Amino acid sequence: MKTAVVTDSTAYIPKDLRDRYNIHMIPLNVIFGETSYREEIDMSWKDYYKEVKAHENLPTTSQPAYGELISLYEKLGETYDAVISIHLSSGISGTFNSAVSASGMLEGIKVYPFDSEISCMAQGFYAIEAAEMAEKGAAPEEIIRHLDHMKTSMRAYFMVDDLSHLQRGGRLSGAQAFVGSLLKVKPILHFENKLIVPYEKIRTRKKAMNRLFELFGEDAEKGKPLRAVV
Repeated sequence: MKTAVVTDSTAYIPKDLRDRYNIHMIPLNVIFGETSYREEIDMSWKDYYKEVKAHENLPTTSQPAYGELISLYEKLGETYDAVISIHLSSGISGTFNSAVSASGMLEGIKVYPFDSEISCMAQGFYAIEAAEMAEKGAAPEEIIRHLDHMKTSMRAYFMVDDLSHLQRGGRLSGAQAFVGSLLKVKPILHFENKLIVPYEKIRTRKKAMNRLFELFGEDAEKGKPLRAVV
């Protein structure tokens, strides 16, 4: 069985790695005012930061159009028997649920949507692992079982200077953003139960950055093989 791997642009897998592992990318939309751009297709990162500087308000995002998912799956169905479709956490985006709905509309190819329950390059590691297994001929069900097992050891810690950006984008509750801003803390955030929530509250940016490296060191000291990205 020939299996394709799809992920969305929030995995931020560099194009050279996507090409190397034959990973197919579906873009989310970045919206400045009334203009929408497909991430990594209509807008480069250089263009993105130019737009950020040119606009008073930060952009919002929206999930891929339902029809784009169906079109991609149908195209892959011409050369593949199955698709593993890996997406950012369903707790902060409807992309995974759209993939589930789209998968039920298809004939001729079986789609296996996978909720990474996380985002960014941590999500990308799932896609790379799935692609490596698919290349070796693993069955889709075997790949999904392996990805589910990976969840027990997957972590993502991060810190932002302004919590209001996450709150406006619907990624963090208004109450959490308000408390963080009121106390002038730089909380370390992580994913828990598919949502972005505070992990620790740190008073300064420098201390928060040092704590992030400490958390990485704690996992590294466990002696198990790991993949990491900063």
